[in-house]
Amino acid sequence: MKVSEASTEISLNIDRRYHHAGNFVHGSVYFKMLDDAGYFACQSVVTDLFLVTSSFNVHLLRPIFTGVIVAKGKVEHQSQNLYTASAQLFDETGKLLGSGQGQFLKSKMRLGDVKDYAN
Repeated sequence: MKVSEASTEISLNIDRRYHHAGNFVHGSVYFKMLDDAGYFACQSVVTDLFLVTSSFNVHLLRPIFTGVIVAKGKVEHQSQNLYTASAQLFDETGKLLGSGQGQFLKSKMRLGDVKDYAN
């Protein structure tokens, strides 16, 4: 995972343990990759409090079988307590596999109180 100011890139090597009975990647993997990309993009600009996902919409565009997938997230909007991010999921050739948009809210938990959190 690479986290920059207001953006994130996460990669995952796909193998059969991520497949469902139809022999391609389960939608939960799309969600996890897209949500994490959006979440960490937003958390990169919030340095004091832990964020939580309040909503996330996913669009599954192409099936995934094998290879490395990359999720890229970026902050689209921010206010005092609410952050919105978009995320896209690509295969090794750069084909768009899925996309999503989420909203993330500040919680009352300080980042310093989150076990194993490292800046």
